[in-house]
Amino acid sequence: MDTQQNTALTRALAEVPGPLPTSGVIHIAIPHTDRFTIVGNHLAQHPDLSCTAVGIAVRIQSLPQGVEVGIKALAARCREGEKRVAAALRELEAFGYLQRIRDRLPSGRVITRTVFCNQPTALALMRSGPAAPQHPATPAPHPAPAQAPTPAPAQAPAPAPTPPPEPDMPALPPVPPPPLLAAHQAPRFVPLVPPPTAPKPPPAPLPQPDEPTPELDRAATALLSDLRRHTAEFTLSETDIRHLVPGVAAWLERATHPDTVRRTLTTDLPQPLRHPAKLLKHRLTALLPPPLPGAHDLTAPARPRITVTPFQTCDDCDRAFRSPTPGHCRDCREHREHREHRSEDARTAA
Repeated sequence: MDTQQNTALTRALAEVPGPLPTSGVIHIAIPHTDRFTIVGNHLAQHPDLSCTAVGIAVRIQSLPQGVEVGIKALAARCREGEKRVAAALRELEAFGYLQRIRDRLPSGRVITRTVFCNQPTALALMRSGPAAPQHPATPAPHPAPAQAPTPAPAQAPAPAPTPPPEPDMPALPPVPPPPLLAAHQAPRFVPLVPPPTAPKPPPAPLPQPDEPTPELDRAATALLSDLRRHTAEFTLSETDIRHLVPGVAAWLERATHPDTVRRTLTTDLPQPLRHPAKLLKHRLTALLPPPLPGAHDLTAPARPRITVTPFQTCDDCDRAFRSPTPGHCRDCREHREHREHRSEDARTAA
C-alpha cells in the first residue's frame, strides 16, 4: 500500500514561487488575518539567546497588557519549569528585552512593573540623541510601493512619523526585515542590565581516609554492595562502587557505625532517583561527620592561676600597701627621695 499524500500540502508546494531547494526548510507563507504577533528577526535569530528565552519572549510579546508575566505565572502557562523560566527572563534582561521597574503608587505601596520592549536597539537609539527619531520612522513598511512618490520632495519628512493604518496591518503579507537594522550592525544589542557573572563554585572532592587500610576498603565495599538489599534504587555498578569506596572509608575511619552510614545514604530519597551514584557522592561529601574527640579534648581546661600581690607594712608610717617585698610605701619613698635630693643640693652649694 502506498503512503497517503496530503493533497493540500502538495497543492501549496506547487504554488511556492521558484524552484524548490533540494535540502533545507521549505517555507509555505500564508498571511495571517487575525490572532498573530509580529516578531523581529533580531529576536528570532538572536545569536546569544537560548531557544527557551526566545520562546518566552514570543509568549510575553503575544500577551495583552496587564497580564501577569512573573516566573510562577509563566511556568503555569508553559511546559518549562520555574528554573528554566527564571533563567530565560535573566537572559532577556541582560539584552534589554525585559526590564523590571519599581514604582510607588499614590497610596504609598511599592510595586514592580515588568516592561517588555520588542526592539531594545531602537529604544536605545531613541535615548541617544535628537537624531534618534529619524531611525524608527524608516523601518515602517508602506502597504503599496506606489505610495512612495506621492508626497512632494519638500514634504518628505512629514509622513515619516506616520505609521501605516491600523486596520490594514492584519491583511499585509509577511515582509522582510527592514534594511535599517542591517545598516546599524555595530550597536545590534544594547544590554541594559549586566548579565550575572558569578561563577559556580566547583564541587567539593570526595572525602578520603587519613590512613587507608585493607580492612577499611573491604568494609566500605561491602557496605556499598549491600545497599541494594535495603533500597533497590542503589543497585550500583562495580565502577561506581570503586569510586565511592574512599568516601565510605572516611566515614568508617571516623568511628561511624555502618548502620548510621546506611541510614544517612538511603533516607529521604528524591523521586524519581535518576543518578544514585551522584546522590551518594553528594551525601558522603556534604554530610561527613567530624572525627570523634579524644579523651584529652573532653577534659575541662585548667583555670589560669591568678597571682595576688601580698600586703606589706611601711617601715616609716606603718601604712599597708601591696608589694612582693617589704619596704616603704609610695609616699614615703617620694619623701625620702625629695629629702635626699635637697641634701645633695646643699652639699653642692657648700
